Amino acid sequence: MPDSPSDRDASASPDELLADSPPGDNAAPLTVSEISAALKREVEGRFGHVRIRGEISGFKRAASGHCYLTLKDDRAVIDGVIWRGQGGRIAFQAEDGLDVVATGRLTTYPGRSKYQIVIEHLELAGQGALMQLLEKRRQALAAEGLFAEERKKRLPHLPRTIGVVTSPTGAVIRDILHRLEDRMPTHVVLWPVIVQGEGAAEQVAAAVRGFDAMEQGGPVVRPDLLIVARGGGSIEDLWAFNEEAVVRAIADCSIPVISAVGHETDTTLCDFVADRRAPTPTAAAEMAVPVRADLLATIAQIGMRADRAIHRWRERAADRLQSLARLMPRLDNLFAPHGQRLDDLADRGTRALDNRLQRAGHAFERQRDRLHPRMLEQRSASAAQRLAGLARLLGQLHPDRPLEKGYARVTDREAKTLVSADAARAASALTLRFADGTVDARVEEGGAKPYPARKAKKPARPPAGQRNLFD
Repeated sequence: MPDSPSDRDASASPDELLADSPPGDNAAPLTVSEISAALKREVEGRFGHVRIRGEISGFKRAASGHCYLTLKDDRAVIDGVIWRGQGGRIAFQAEDGLDVVATGRLTTYPGRSKYQIVIEHLELAGQGALMQLLEKRRQALAAEGLFAEERKKRLPHLPRTIGVVTSPTGAVIRDILHRLEDRMPTHVVLWPVIVQGEGAAEQVAAAVRGFDAMEQGGPVVRPDLLIVARGGGSIEDLWAFNEEAVVRAIADCSIPVISAVGHETDTTLCDFVADRRAPTPTAAAEMAVPVRADLLATIAQIGMRADRAIHRWRERAADRLQSLARLMPRLDNLFAPHGQRLDDLADRGTRALDNRLQRAGHAFERQRDRLHPRMLEQRSASAAQRLAGLARLLGQLHPDRPLEKGYARVTDREAKTLVSADAARAASALTLRFADGTVDARVEEGGAKPYPARKAKKPARPPAGQRNLFD
């Protein structure tokens, strides 16, 4: 019976517990780092450039900007990483569920003992995957209401300026300009962009927002209408107009937008969000402006209709006037009574004026006898006597008249006359006015004492030949 493991362990020599190279084997054991580095060199050397098709799963973007994902099929999975510098070159937004073809190189990650693909380029695996991404994006934007009919704006009937977002070198801009010239010459402002490839979506979105940011009256005329246009192509060629940045720029634009991307059978998300979709760029120009000749013909037709309407109205008005005139009485019958009354009033006015003149003449004769010169002299003498009496009375009532009899008038600094002892005591200083001058005094206990004498002021005498009113 063979020995059990426990029996062998118990009977083993202590030397057999230590690692030892078998006889004839001189290979030293490798460290974990050494074997990991050897595997890394082998994998990267053998698979330096690979293309792998699979479905994206577990896609996430780290704060560093690196993207991590897993590619899988029905039997296996492989991890993948997109470094931050490569992520901006991907033409679409990677997300879970997309069938893609990843181009890059295989490498190992020794920290977790696994291998992964460093993705340098990512493409959708066929048109079906692209359509799947497009439909998913369309549904998400539609759920936000960006394609709702009530959000769409009416196009101006006759825009003065049209902004065009397209390539400056393609046939699209020439077709638009030629069609506008044929229908209605209009001022056009071109914002040149690339319409395909890397950076196309960003340029188109920036152009739409740039037009919308223009101010009225600025150095460049702000358009009344925008046309976003591109010629036909495959779905890959038109993909820039399916990008979310372009769709949102058109949705936010306050200027009405016509989408003219591709041919009639081509459809992009720009067509859903724009205010009007044109099957071709030429059709967009036709939508933008009316035909000038048709407009002039319409105006002329409206003018003729207005002239006919006015003519008919005048004819009907003339007929009504004639009908009414037949019902009216003759002018002689209308104005004869008023003429007779006017004559009567004129006769009465003449007689009244004659009577008024006669009465005025009699009154003048009576007043003329009263206007004799002797009567004027008598009235003048009487008035002179009354004036002299008033002058004498005024002289007698003058406040300085009693001063000639030895009285004095007491005033304060403001020349206000004081008529009581209390008022005199309340004043800080007094002035005693005599007939021949004034004396300053101050109030002290026990009575008023005069200021030091000063030379009396003599009253001013009137000029020669002029009489004093109070003499």
